[in-house]
Amino acid sequence: MRVLSRLRRPGPHPLGRRSDRGAVALFVAICAAYLVLVIALVIDAGGRLRVAERTDAYAQEAARVGGQQLDQAAVLQGTGFKVQQDYVRQAAGAYLNLYGLQVDDVTFSDDGKVVTVTVRADYRPVLLGALGQRKVTGRGSATLVHGVKKAETD
Repeated sequence: MRVLSRLRRPGPHPLGRRSDRGAVALFVAICAAYLVLVIALVIDAGGRLRVAERTDAYAQEAARVGGQQLDQAAVLQGTGFKVQQDYVRQAAGAYLNLYGLQVDDVTFSDDGKVVTVTVRADYRPVLLGALGQRKVTGRGSATLVHGVKKAETD
């Protein structure tokens, strides 16, 4: 009986070893905190990718809408087709305003047949707060490829 009472007695272990009581709880607490951080990173990184994808899609559609704004006078005069730059900016801005976005930049090729629209959106992380707050940029372009060179006359 004396041997068993010595092993169960509180205080230092008779052989000088520490007790392992509470070590598992500390390990579980550290692992749980790490798991919460990993989940937060996965959710917020996925959200950022989703916003980037949607911003690219909106920029592509804004470029398409802008690319439809032809310079009608140039087409009727037979000098070829190109876009009317002021109308492109207005049309792209009007399209993006429907979704609460704004045009960051609109560029044109030298021949006026390629329109590139850049859209910038803010992404606010759900779980990481200001730690991951960044701007997301989407870019889309449209090329006029219909073969109209001059106006059709009957």
